[in-house]
Amino acid sequence: MSAVNRRTFVATGASILATGASWMLVRGAEAVTQHEPSHHSGSGAVGPEIDSPQMNVDMQRCIRLCRDCHAQCIELLDHCVTLGGRHVAPAHIRLLMDCAQLCTVTADFMARASALHDRTCTLCAEACRRCAESCAQLAGSDQLLKQCAELCRHCAESCDRMAIHSAA
Repeated sequence: MSAVNRRTFVATGASILATGASWMLVRGAEAVTQHEPSHHSGSGAVGPEIDSPQMNVDMQRCIRLCRDCHAQCIELLDHCVTLGGRHVAPAHIRLLMDCAQLCTVTADFMARASALHDRTCTLCAEACRRCAESCAQLAGSDQLLKQCAELCRHCAESCDRMAIHSAA
Protein backbone atom coordinates (compact mmCIF):
# COMPACT_ATOMS: atom_id res chain seq x y z
CA MET A 1 0.00 0.00 0.00
CA SER A 2 1.51 3.36 -0.99
CA ALA A 3 2.00 6.15 1.54
CA VAL A 4 -0.82 8.21 -0.02
CA ASN A 5 -3.25 5.30 0.03
CA ARG A 6 -2.27 4.46 3.61
CA ARG A 7 -2.85 8.10 4.70
CA THR A 8 -6.19 8.17 2.91
CA PHE A 9 -7.15 4.85 4.52
CA VAL A 10 -6.18 6.07 8.01
CA ALA A 11 -7.89 9.43 7.54
CA THR A 12 -11.04 7.77 6.24
CA GLY A 13 -11.03 5.34 9.17
CA ALA A 14 -10.68 8.22 11.61
CA SER A 15 -13.54 10.04 9.87
CA ILE A 16 -15.74 6.98 10.11
CA LEU A 17 -15.00 6.65 13.84
CA ALA A 18 -15.71 10.34 14.35
CA THR A 19 -18.97 9.94 12.45
CA GLY A 20 -20.04 7.18 14.83
CA ALA A 21 -19.32 9.40 17.81
CA SER A 22 -21.09 12.30 16.12
CA TRP A 23 -24.11 10.12 15.37
CA MET A 24 -24.37 9.17 19.05
CA LEU A 25 -24.14 12.83 20.07
CA VAL A 26 -26.73 13.90 17.52
CA ARG A 27 -29.15 11.15 18.52
CA GLY A 28 -28.69 12.14 22.16
CA ALA A 29 -29.27 15.81 21.37
CA GLU A 30 -32.41 14.95 19.38
CA ALA A 31 -33.72 12.85 22.26
CA VAL A 32 -33.13 15.68 24.73
CA THR A 33 -34.80 18.31 22.55
CA GLN A 34 -37.78 16.06 21.85
CA HIS A 35 -38.40 14.69 25.32
CA GLU A 36 -37.17 17.15 27.93
CA PRO A 37 -37.83 20.82 28.53
CA SER A 38 -34.72 22.92 28.20
CA HIS A 39 -32.89 24.03 31.30
CA HIS A 40 -30.26 26.05 29.45
CA SER A 41 -29.81 29.43 31.04
CA GLY A 42 -27.53 30.86 28.38
CA SER A 43 -23.82 30.57 27.86
CA GLY A 44 -23.05 34.24 27.75
CA ALA A 45 -22.99 34.11 23.97
CA VAL A 46 -24.41 37.03 22.08
CA GLY A 47 -27.38 36.31 19.83
CA PRO A 48 -30.45 34.10 19.96
CA GLU A 49 -30.58 31.40 22.57
CA ILE A 50 -29.65 27.98 21.27
CA ASP A 51 -32.73 26.68 23.08
CA SER A 52 -35.18 28.80 21.11
CA PRO A 53 -37.56 26.59 19.09
CA GLN A 54 -36.45 27.97 15.71
CA MET A 55 -32.77 27.64 16.58
CA ASN A 56 -33.30 24.01 17.59
CA VAL A 57 -35.02 23.26 14.27
CA ASP A 58 -32.33 25.07 12.26
CA MET A 59 -29.54 23.45 14.24
CA GLN A 60 -30.98 19.95 13.90
CA ARG A 61 -31.33 20.51 10.13
CA CYS A 62 -27.74 21.74 9.92
CA ILE A 63 -26.47 18.77 11.95
CA ARG A 64 -28.29 16.39 9.57
CA LEU A 65 -26.90 18.18 6.51
CA CYS A 66 -23.37 18.06 7.93
CA ARG A 67 -23.72 14.36 8.69
CA ASP A 68 -25.11 13.67 5.20
CA CYS A 69 -22.43 15.79 3.54
CA HIS A 70 -19.72 13.92 5.45
CA ALA A 71 -21.09 10.56 4.30
CA GLN A 72 -21.41 11.77 0.70
CA CYS A 73 -17.82 13.05 0.61
CA ILE A 74 -16.48 9.78 2.06
CA GLU A 75 -18.46 7.79 -0.52
CA LEU A 76 -17.18 10.08 -3.26
CA LEU A 77 -13.55 9.51 -2.22
CA ASP A 78 -13.86 5.86 -3.20
CA HIS A 79 -15.76 6.76 -6.37
CA CYS A 80 -13.08 9.24 -7.45
CA VAL A 81 -10.32 6.71 -6.83
CA THR A 82 -12.24 4.27 -9.04
CA LEU A 83 -12.59 6.90 -11.78
CA GLY A 84 -8.92 7.86 -11.58
CA GLY A 85 -7.34 10.53 -13.74
CA ARG A 86 -8.21 14.10 -12.80
CA HIS A 87 -10.67 12.81 -10.18
CA VAL A 88 -7.74 11.78 -7.97
CA ALA A 89 -5.91 15.08 -8.21
CA PRO A 90 -4.46 15.76 -4.74
CA ALA A 91 -6.25 19.11 -4.42
CA HIS A 92 -9.65 17.50 -5.09
CA ILE A 93 -9.03 14.58 -2.73
CA ARG A 94 -7.89 16.98 0.01
CA LEU A 95 -11.05 19.07 -0.46
CA LEU A 96 -13.23 15.98 -0.09
CA MET A 97 -11.36 14.95 3.05
CA ASP A 98 -11.40 18.49 4.50
CA CYS A 99 -15.11 18.84 3.82
CA ALA A 100 -15.91 15.45 5.35
CA GLN A 101 -13.89 16.07 8.47
CA LEU A 102 -15.11 19.63 9.01
CA CYS A 103 -18.71 18.47 8.60
CA THR A 104 -18.17 15.90 11.36
CA VAL A 105 -16.48 18.41 13.67
CA THR A 106 -19.19 21.00 13.03
CA ALA A 107 -22.00 18.52 13.69
CA ASP A 108 -20.28 17.54 16.94
CA PHE A 109 -19.90 21.17 18.05
CA MET A 110 -23.56 21.90 17.34
CA ALA A 111 -24.78 18.68 18.97
CA ARG A 112 -23.13 19.64 22.23
CA ALA A 113 -24.17 23.31 21.88
CA SER A 114 -20.57 24.47 21.97
CA ALA A 115 -20.12 28.22 22.26
CA LEU A 116 -17.61 27.87 19.40
CA HIS A 117 -19.99 26.24 16.90
CA ASP A 118 -20.44 29.51 14.99
CA ARG A 119 -16.74 29.41 14.13
CA THR A 120 -16.79 25.80 13.03
CA CYS A 121 -19.91 26.54 10.98
CA THR A 122 -18.11 29.38 9.20
CA LEU A 123 -15.12 27.18 8.38
CA CYS A 124 -17.34 24.25 7.38
CA ALA A 125 -19.35 26.46 5.01
CA GLU A 126 -16.13 27.55 3.31
CA ALA A 127 -14.90 23.96 2.95
CA CYS A 128 -18.28 22.87 1.59
CA ARG A 129 -18.31 25.68 -0.99
CA ARG A 130 -14.82 24.77 -2.18
CA CYS A 131 -15.70 21.08 -2.33
CA ALA A 132 -18.91 21.84 -4.24
CA GLU A 133 -16.96 23.90 -6.77
CA SER A 134 -14.37 21.16 -7.25
CA CYS A 135 -17.01 18.45 -7.64
CA ALA A 136 -19.01 20.57 -10.09
CA GLN A 137 -15.91 21.20 -12.22
CA LEU A 138 -15.20 17.46 -12.43
CA ALA A 139 -18.80 16.25 -12.70
CA GLY A 140 -19.51 16.19 -16.40
CA SER A 141 -22.32 13.62 -16.55
CA ASP A 142 -21.31 11.85 -13.30
CA GLN A 143 -24.34 11.80 -10.99
CA LEU A 144 -22.42 11.16 -7.75
CA LEU A 145 -20.22 14.20 -8.31
CA LYS A 146 -23.29 16.31 -9.11
CA GLN A 147 -25.09 15.05 -6.00
CA CYS A 148 -22.08 15.78 -3.82
CA ALA A 149 -21.77 19.31 -5.24
CA GLU A 150 -25.45 19.97 -4.55
CA LEU A 151 -25.36 18.58 -1.02
CA CYS A 152 -22.20 20.56 -0.23
CA ARG A 153 -23.95 23.75 -1.40
CA HIS A 154 -26.95 23.06 0.84
CA CYS A 155 -24.69 22.28 3.79
CA ALA A 156 -22.70 25.50 3.21
CA GLU A 157 -25.91 27.56 3.17
CA SER A 158 -27.15 25.93 6.37
CA CYS A 159 -23.81 26.41 8.12
CA ASP A 160 -23.75 30.06 7.03
CA ARG A 161 -27.21 30.54 8.59
CA MET A 162 -26.09 28.90 11.84
CA ALA A 163 -22.96 31.06 12.01
CA ILE A 164 -25.02 34.23 11.41
CA HIS A 165 -27.67 33.24 14.01
CA SER A 166 -25.01 32.58 16.61
CA ALA A 167 -22.88 35.64 15.90
CA ALA A 168 -25.81 38.07 15.68
